[in-house]
Amino acid sequence: MNPDVWLLYAWMLKSRLFEQAVARLWQEGKISGEMHLGLGEEAIVAGILTQLQEGDALALDHRGTPSMLMRGVDPVALLRELLGRPDGLCGGMGGHMHLFSPEHLAASSGIVGSAGPIAVGFALAAQMLRPGTVAVAFFGDGAINQGMLLESLNLASIWKLPVLLVCKDNRWAITTQSATVTSGHPLERARGFGLEALEVDGRDVLMVWDAVHQALGRARAGDGPTFLLASCAHLEGHFLGDPLLDMLRKPGMSIRKRLWPLLREAVRLKGASLQERVSAVTSVMSKVMAVQDQRSRQNDPLERARQMLVHRDKARLLDLESSTRLEIQQIVTQALATIEESE
Repeated sequence: MNPDVWLLYAWMLKSRLFEQAVARLWQEGKISGEMHLGLGEEAIVAGILTQLQEGDALALDHRGTPSMLMRGVDPVALLRELLGRPDGLCGGMGGHMHLFSPEHLAASSGIVGSAGPIAVGFALAAQMLRPGTVAVAFFGDGAINQGMLLESLNLASIWKLPVLLVCKDNRWAITTQSATVTSGHPLERARGFGLEALEVDGRDVLMVWDAVHQALGRARAGDGPTFLLASCAHLEGHFLGDPLLDMLRKPGMSIRKRLWPLLREAVRLKGASLQERVSAVTSVMSKVMAVQDQRSRQNDPLERARQMLVHRDKARLLDLESSTRLEIQQIVTQALATIEESE
């Protein structure tokens, strides 16, 4: 079985355009609260979900929109949920971090690391009730030190559960570099529990597909779980309105709101030593530069996938992109029309 690159790109593109539409609605004030998007994670999600079957289950983190969309959840109901409408997927009560679709055996949670125990529960049910099916957990590298996640790795291994544990590694836990708070390497930690552990470039959808094909085959055959460390980048920072990105996008506002207070405090006579102050300012600026690097075209999985197709059949590619944009426009129009009619 070989991957269908056109299908993979189509799923990634639909997710990207849907989330970009969500971002516009958030910026217009139609969606309230924080908004964590999966922009930059599309290759990881598509490379996995294109290989799932009926009866497989998903345990998602606070970036569950791409997975829900690719799993086949009604996009209008999904968008209505993000808009906080009573006719949304979860009655407008879950928002983007707590999405739930029993029909698709998919659930997300904003509790960091909770995808581990949820997926282990799904996998135990699969092992006992639905042999041949699997569960998948998605979590970030910032969750790798959570006790319940580590307990889940242990149970998955000792019970040989059919579960794929996917760590989406962008090397940041909000604004903390993961390497400064996590001892050792995540792969070695997973292997310490007796897990099969693989590392893959999560920006390359074909590499993800190949690694996952092997892992899912093992799980369905009863050969136990796999830990997958997939590198990626968050193209919009940790959340929409990320202050580190704002410092790049809106330098004028940032100088007034953030940089000037920071520099003013750095030169005060009282307080920490000059060396400590310089170190603090340098740390902030290095984080800003690191966020900028995350947003490079090289880190964009959609751009990488597109380059594989543009030379194969450019006309087909442009037609796919045009039709997908139209589809997303219709979804947004339908979701907003429901709001206008109810008001």
